[in-house]
Amino acid sequence: MEHTHSTGTGLLLAGRYRLGETIGRGGMGKVWRAHDEVLHRVVAVKELTAGLYVSEADRAVLHARTQKEARAAARISHPGVVTVHDVLEHDARPWIVMQYVDGPSLADAVKEPGRIDETEAARIGLHILRALGAAHAAGVLHRDIKPANVLLAKDGRALITDFGIAAIEGDSTITRTGEIVGSIDYLAPERVRGHDPGPASDLWSLGATLYTAVEGRSPFRRSSPLSTMQAVVDEEPPAPVRAGRLTPVILALLRKEPSHRPSAAEAERMLTDAMEGRGPVRAGRTRVPTQRLPQPGAAVDPSRTVPAPGPSQAPARRGGRVRRAVIAVVLAAVLGGAAGLAMQYANDGGGGRTGEAAAAGGAGTGGAESAAPGDASGLPEGWRRVKDVAGFSLWVPDGWRRQVDGNQIDYTPDNGRHRIRISIDPAPQHENPYMHMLDMQKNLKKRLPEYRRVQLHPNTFRDRTQSAIWEFTWTESKEHPGPRRAIDQMYYEDDGTEYALYMSGPAHDWVTTREQFDTMLRGWRPPAP
Repeated sequence: MEHTHSTGTGLLLAGRYRLGETIGRGGMGKVWRAHDEVLHRVVAVKELTAGLYVSEADRAVLHARTQKEARAAARISHPGVVTVHDVLEHDARPWIVMQYVDGPSLADAVKEPGRIDETEAARIGLHILRALGAAHAAGVLHRDIKPANVLLAKDGRALITDFGIAAIEGDSTITRTGEIVGSIDYLAPERVRGHDPGPASDLWSLGATLYTAVEGRSPFRRSSPLSTMQAVVDEEPPAPVRAGRLTPVILALLRKEPSHRPSAAEAERMLTDAMEGRGPVRAGRTRVPTQRLPQPGAAVDPSRTVPAPGPSQAPARRGGRVRRAVIAVVLAAVLGGAAGLAMQYANDGGGGRTGEAAAAGGAGTGGAESAAPGDASGLPEGWRRVKDVAGFSLWVPDGWRRQVDGNQIDYTPDNGRHRIRISIDPAPQHENPYMHMLDMQKNLKKRLPEYRRVQLHPNTFRDRTQSAIWEFTWTESKEHPGPRRAIDQMYYEDDGTEYALYMSGPAHDWVTTREQFDTMLRGWRPPAP
């Protein structure tokens, strides 16, 4: 661990922890690098920011979860689990003081070269698996294993952090009925179906994490939370092309039914074989009974067998409706939790800033992208990357051209009938994007005929909790007459700049516009610092 001396200029917590720079952030808060002035060591301090702008009831739940995180981590004694040193109260909310790990997260390591070598990924997987074994032995499930929660120390260790949604066996008092939390594309299928998780659920998340490590992309992430959850439940992961000897264990861990996944001991043996160069380079997919069912109207594949529903299975769907209804309910629970803060604005059909924003499940949650900065890798066919003179860059459909409307930058193929709009405010006047959106909505209700809000709520955009999404409809009577619909994603960057990423178009072709919005968000790059 690296040791430094305090500069004496940062906030001092509990009379001993001097905050330095921000080293991480997520849906629940920020992580600061700090100096313990009593023991003269570097520590990491987790600040709970998600509770600043929510109701008292939700704030109490969030604070209880933070306390629970500390208790959960404290029950686990293992070198692969980040140690919790202290929990303190400051500014009417809890802060967690943790072991400082000098090294990047697995998510950051994957971004740099694009993926991790299969042998190194197997070694990291063994570290994670053994740490999970210690947690499970202590009666603790992690429930949010993902690349961002795996830290890679410079001494070669891989450590698990963020037990913020961990479940301690026998303690069900914190999570409200029907609510699940976690990163959607790393949730095990049984959790998406609304069933209680078990150790096998953490192993499934480990499989998804290892897939991301070697392939450079999440196996189930789609354009929206709902489609992602449907993929987790119904779809097989794309065949790995770079996993090599890690392929068999990844595919085994990603089996839909928990009882069909390998035990921790079996997974350890398979990971050890992969790390030491033993076993097959690739393995054919073993067809196992799963809940995978044909889409309505699709031909039935006789090689896909469906077992009778048992105690741990959801009932078979009728025409897909049961499964979709379950996923929709779970999605509502995921998005309904007060885990992020946000705000947005929009403007359409005449001067000034207005806000049109949002889409099923909060566009752009998560943060993974299809292309590295400045790289056209993953650029969809029919799109191009544009580097705007304002400093940002984004993907736009071919044929869309730049226009300027006051301080807002548009890209449009038809003089604004369909438009992407980018608004930038280096000194926002509102406390957060969500408050800004609520303020904008007051004016829009008066200005836009037949205005109707589809959704407006805080969300998390690329790990920015100071963000929000807004979607609404109205009937335009002037420039582009007829029913219209819009969506807006607003967030604050680390330097405090507010960005609003907005798209609008005629209501009748909204499906296409909504897909274009998701694609535009994936290609968005703010100006380089």
